[in-house]
Amino acid sequence: MRPLLSLLSLKKRREQEQKGTSFEYISSQMGEQPLTSIQSRFYCRYGYGRAAESISVGESGQDFAAIRIKDGSCSFVVCDGVGMSYRGDFAARFLGSSLLDWMERESDITPARFKSYLKSLAVDAASELAAESLSHVSEMLRNVLEDKRKQGSQSMYICGKIELPARSGKKGRMILAWQGDSRLRLWQGDQELEHMFRGSFKTGERWSSARGPVGGEPHWQEFKLSHKDSIRLQMYTDGLSDLDAIRDWLPDDQIQVLLDARHTNGLDDDAAYIELGWQGTS
Repeated sequence: MRPLLSLLSLKKRREQEQKGTSFEYISSQMGEQPLTSIQSRFYCRYGYGRAAESISVGESGQDFAAIRIKDGSCSFVVCDGVGMSYRGDFAARFLGSSLLDWMERESDITPARFKSYLKSLAVDAASELAAESLSHVSEMLRNVLEDKRKQGSQSMYICGKIELPARSGKKGRMILAWQGDSRLRLWQGDQELEHMFRGSFKTGERWSSARGPVGGEPHWQEFKLSHKDSIRLQMYTDGLSDLDAIRDWLPDDQIQVLLDARHTNGLDDDAAYIELGWQGTS
């Protein structure tokens, strides 16, 4: 990985300078987001693409991604709705929006409080889904959808919060939580820390509007951050699985090639992408 300060100086980068210290990105599930770069106290890239099939029939994407930066704090989420569940697009959007807000406002973030919040969200989501009318579909289809609705709307997720070290010398922290098989990768300097997450990405683990966390306990990692740490964090859903074998940093245009997927006439699956980083000081 090249130093972030060098990355930011590349002339070909489509970088948007932020005059203030606040920034928010929330993906639209009905449209594409070309890969975009911004720089505040954090270095950030994000993009979103629907599967070719969803675009062709005008359907919403099943993925969701969001970032919220305020001063030295950054909250983020990537969700992959489970297509075989009832309204996977709803689950990804509802869960993602809720987790983004919770990560931002909570000061006492612990694994126990996080799990409790996921369970409480299931009650709210189930209530919202139950209020949806199915009167516009045939009786046969309505019975099928009613059965699926009882089983719940489901989504995999990655979420977290980064608080940079204070100028006073107080250490910062990074919190990461996830369930499912979306990709979560972390580099410290040039070294990818694969051992931190090995064996923890499982398709059967997810959040459900019927039960909360299912398939196992939410995975959790928490790190202290010093002024000397240089970190790159990458998250993406399985529509961008071609990135799995790539260890080096890629420029914007090469990631955009994967989002466009012209070599396969479009994405086979929805794709949400977030990359965050910051350069420590010596």
